[in-house]
Amino acid sequence: MLDIETKHKQCTICKHEYTSIHTEVVAGIKIFVCDTCLEAAKHNFIWVCMNCGKVYLRPKKLVIERLKDIELKRAYLLCEDMQIIQGIDICVECDPEGIMNYMEADEKTATC
Repeated sequence: MLDIETKHKQCTICKHEYTSIHTEVVAGIKIFVCDTCLEAAKHNFIWVCMNCGKVYLRPKKLVIERLKDIELKRAYLLCEDMQIIQGIDICVECDPEGIMNYMEADEKTATC
C-alpha cells in the first residue's frame, strides 16, 4: 500500500523527481515513487533490485509475449491492468554469478 508523508525523497525509479509517495517493501526499506513513474507502471513492469538499487523497466506486452512458463505467464496476464513495482533480491548487475547459479538450478529442476 502506498503511503504519503510530509518528507519528500528522490524517486527510487527515475531518480529525477522528489515525492512523498512511498511504500515499505521490507521492514525499514521504503521505495519512493513519483507520479510519472506510477503512470509508467500502467504499461510497464518495473523491478527494483533491493541489493544494489538498479531499476529494470520493461513493456508489459513484451514481457508477457516472451514468457515460456505457463503459470508465470498466467499470473502476469492477471496483473496486466495493475500498476506493479516489484522488489527483487538480486540482479545481474550486482550478482551475475548468483543469477547464473539460479538459472542453472532452475534448468536442472525444469527437465522432464
